[in-house]
Amino acid sequence: MAKITKAEERQQNVAEAVSKTEEFFKKYSNLIYGCVIGILVVALAIIAYNRFILQPKKAQAVEQLAQAERWFEAGEYELALTGDDNSLGLEDIISKYGSKAGEAVYLYAGVAKYRTGAYEEALSLLKKYNGTDPIMLGRAQACVGDTYVELEDYSNAISWYTKAAKTTDNVFAAGYLLKAGIAAEELGENAKALAFYKEIKDQYANAPEAMEIDKYITRIENAE
Repeated sequence: MAKITKAEERQQNVAEAVSKTEEFFKKYSNLIYGCVIGILVVALAIIAYNRFILQPKKAQAVEQLAQAERWFEAGEYELALTGDDNSLGLEDIISKYGSKAGEAVYLYAGVAKYRTGAYEEALSLLKKYNGTDPIMLGRAQACVGDTYVELEDYSNAISWYTKAAKTTDNVFAAGYLLKAGIAAEELGENAKALAFYKEIKDQYANAPEAMEIDKYITRIENAE
């Protein structure tokens, strides 16, 4: 019998592999086609949901938020929260659309609740804000700190002020650190307060808070 060359052997192996593949597809063709069709159906459903349901809802939410923003900016916090006969307030926007109008809806509502003295509700809303802009996120975190101060929970206030300072890490951080220092003094933790004040002096010398920070530092050092 003639000896099979390596080239012929490779061709034979390829032919066997092709044959096995064809047999596999013949055997499981219904299952394979079913899976492919299933994936296409899901993909089309997602596209349809985004186009005909999600996008219109987002547009409606943004439109409703515009009036609530105007009330908020005018300092009409109760109206911004509850709305009127023509426009939804922040509470109803959140209930109906969630964050489809944007993460800012939680920040607006949280600050409005804070301004109206509803501190526990303010905390819940502010903590839901998860924006990507570090300045806005830092502001939201500092607002949580402000709310804890109103509740006289100075320990949590310090935690959120320092978190806000780390999030922004710019000139706004000095203001958050100053608030953290004052909260620390409320707890009688003068050493911690002094550390916050010195951080402002050393790292944020160009911030407005740094202009008068020496008086805070001197007051604590003289008290010791």
